[in-house]
Amino acid sequence: MALSFAGLLIAVLALPPSANAGVKYPECKSGPLKSNVVCDTKASPEARASALVAAMSNSDKLANLVNNSPGFSKLGMSAYQWWNEALHGVAHNRGISWGGQFSAATQFPQAITTGASFDDDLVGQMGIIISTEARAFANAGRAHLDFWTPDVNPFRDPRWGRGHETPGEDPFRNSKWAEAFVRGMQGTGPTHRVVATCKHFAAYDLENAGSTTRFNFNAKVSTQDLVEYYLPPFRQCARDSKVGSIMCSYNAVNGVPACANEYLMDTILRKHWNWTDDNQYVVSDCDAVYYLGNANGGHRYKSSYSAAIGAALEAGCDNMCWATDGTQPNAASAFNSKAFSQATLDKAMLRQYQGLIRAGYFDGPDSLYRSLGAADVNTPFARETALRAAQEGIVLLKNDDGFLPIAQNSSLSVAMIGFWANAADKMLGGYSGSPPFKHDPVTAAKAMGITVTYVNGPLTQSSADSSAAVSAAQKSNVILFFGGIDNTVEKESQDRTSISWPAGQLSMIQKLAAVGKPVVVIKMGTHVDDTPILSLPNVKSILWVGYPGQDGGTAVMNIIAGLAAPAGRLPITMYPSSYTSQAPQTNMALRPSGTYPGRTYRWYKDPVFPFGHGLHYTTFSISPDTAYPAKFSIQDVLADCTKVTGRTYYMDLCPFPSIPITVTNTGSRTSDFVVLGFLTGMYGPAPYPIKTLATYKRLFNVTASQPGTAKLDWNLGSLARVDEKGNTVLYPGTYTLLLDQPTKVNVTFVLEGREEVLDKWPEPPS
Repeated sequence: MALSFAGLLIAVLALPPSANAGVKYPECKSGPLKSNVVCDTKASPEARASALVAAMSNSDKLANLVNNSPGFSKLGMSAYQWWNEALHGVAHNRGISWGGQFSAATQFPQAITTGASFDDDLVGQMGIIISTEARAFANAGRAHLDFWTPDVNPFRDPRWGRGHETPGEDPFRNSKWAEAFVRGMQGTGPTHRVVATCKHFAAYDLENAGSTTRFNFNAKVSTQDLVEYYLPPFRQCARDSKVGSIMCSYNAVNGVPACANEYLMDTILRKHWNWTDDNQYVVSDCDAVYYLGNANGGHRYKSSYSAAIGAALEAGCDNMCWATDGTQPNAASAFNSKAFSQATLDKAMLRQYQGLIRAGYFDGPDSLYRSLGAADVNTPFARETALRAAQEGIVLLKNDDGFLPIAQNSSLSVAMIGFWANAADKMLGGYSGSPPFKHDPVTAAKAMGITVTYVNGPLTQSSADSSAAVSAAQKSNVILFFGGIDNTVEKESQDRTSISWPAGQLSMIQKLAAVGKPVVVIKMGTHVDDTPILSLPNVKSILWVGYPGQDGGTAVMNIIAGLAAPAGRLPITMYPSSYTSQAPQTNMALRPSGTYPGRTYRWYKDPVFPFGHGLHYTTFSISPDTAYPAKFSIQDVLADCTKVTGRTYYMDLCPFPSIPITVTNTGSRTSDFVVLGFLTGMYGPAPYPIKTLATYKRLFNVTASQPGTAKLDWNLGSLARVDEKGNTVLYPGTYTLLLDQPTKVNVTFVLEGREEVLDKWPEPPS
């Protein structure tokens, strides 16, 4: 989106009252729509939407091409706000009003934290809870039915201010996260609880890098990198999950702004990925159409705003979001100047309103999901799930001498120091709503009966008075330092220039370590380089929590006290601070070249902590099934897939034989364990020099000295490589699956036969 919180508040206040109100369902039993096919629940969504569009005048259609649609008064349809937010819970934004029985909604951890859980069932359950609460808000007239979530862009660069909105840096992990979340949000039946929106399409991960901003950035991406890295989460959303909406991004891709990019929105999205049902629409990021025109600071891709509107709509954008940064688009003026056609206008209306038909907008008060209300918001199960999500996403980075967990006793006294130890708002992150409660670490520790001395600490200051903190530390048994960064530092419209520990915080950690008591550092936010504190005497343990949500304080203290066991894995590479001087933020390439070090765990070789790193309070061994076949025929596997599925269209989805494994807890504490499977080997035109996440599985409550069993599922797409033309190819050769990070054991097998193209990529325009 385009706004800071302050800007968003101004925008909300500036809106006409009708556009800011919650949904008012159309009346189908009486009034202008009574005899319209749109109200016939036995008719197909396409027929219903076609009948509605046929009843609209052109002037009404043109007025409703924007997010704050005025509705159709002659048809008895009220204003509708397409812009509603719910990245990790129903959020404050212009489409949602709060109050009365709807003064709070469950606020889960940010996606970067739940990404660390590697628990897709949890992510799906979060989607169900969030969409249930969102629908309850809508039924009460406090929200609408379209929610612009999730953000599935891979977190390519550690400076990106919005990286915490995403599940992490890996396209496979982001795809699986998106699959689970979209399924949870929309539901699996023909009627959706709400309409989800995967954003931001595509190659968007920069806010401002000097004079380059998201409004004018031209992301130069090779076809191989585009297909292999930047697009897989959107392929999952569109082709496989049939998400109701896709948001096109601010940036250009290879010279063409994303919201006017016919290759992206038509050739790839609708044709190649078969996202062709008319209940699916593309919405622009807010003011993206404005900035692809001749606006100052934008792409200047077109000479006028009208021409920009026409370019966006003709390329496949169906709804234009605008905000206070730009000027409201005048679709009528663009249409009258023949910037876009009648057919394009009608198609945009069909796509938008068929989506609302899928959400039961015209189905009456007895329809599915219309009974959801205040009793379905902030339920005990929702609160339990929010706590579980926070605990599952915490990553133990360091634990010297097994210092954690800390045994609780009557003499335990803890110094809790730092900017977020007693500041629950910091735990939520961006795009948040009002939670039913906010349990910060100090509150949680006191509830456990721990003697606490709390002292605030610096966020970004280069220096800070540490005398009170040192005094508290000297009087305590254990020192807990709560630091890192928060979403006042990393946020939308603002990238960082440094990923070092803030100087004031680092100085305070050093002084606390010098006291001689054990120190535990608990980091929130995304990237800071831990190198300066890793070898500090007395810094015994480091926990990374990201943004843990409404019950983050309880989750952290449960882990520290041993009431829960850490099992999260880093969903991002933790880079050294020098990385920012080695890798220009505007360089979209993934592979290293010359002095350029490459990006993500696939290509970067010298992390502080690698992707997938995560320690436990116990130890584990992994044993794969020794009977797993040593050889497979590519042609036999493809033939078997056709027999099982009855189709050959999406051959990358063809299942490959699962690998049974046994995980044994060889320690003394019950704990979850995330099995990560990375693929490497000798296949394709040259040796594959990297490892790629191919499969994962979270096992729950693996008890001491007891084995847990699982099957690692994967498909041919997990084994295939993308060539320079973007084709997905399954090559013969030797494949090795590396289990765990660092690798504990591996499984090697051979694919024989001839190479097969699983997906032939559409050639990009010259």
